[in-house]
Amino acid sequence: MRGAPEAFGQFSGGPGTRTPAQILAHMGDLFDWALSIVNGDEKWHDSTPLPWTREVERFFATLEKFDERLASAEPLAGAAEQIFAGPIADALTHTGQIAMLRRMAGAPIRGENYYRAKIQAGRAGMEQAPPVVEFD
Repeated sequence: MRGAPEAFGQFSGGPGTRTPAQILAHMGDLFDWALSIVNGDEKWHDSTPLPWTREVERFFATLEKFDERLASAEPLAGAAEQIFAGPIADALTHTGQIAMLRRMAGAPIRGENYYRAKIQAGRAGMEQAPPVVEFD
């Protein structure tokens, strides 16, 4: 999402496809769902997409809440394997969709070696470390 222009949120890949803002809203909903599962109060909600910048903010705020809950001492109410295979895996597939749509919209992201990335526990918000190894 880093560096995506505001207009990207409404980009259409073709008839019947979701816009990036719709995909990102769904991803936020997935992490809200995951949080409800780990809290033992599973519920689903379909959010109306916000403008791109606000949707990015919402996504990272939701991801931070989920990360904070996972890091807490409270036991998970749902099985970690199911949470990963359900909402988290679903969100990962949508990450690929957003990357593909960025390229189609003329605003491609650069590839990055995530193995070498500066991953830090607890840093799940918008403020991320800069890329270490990027490539085209």
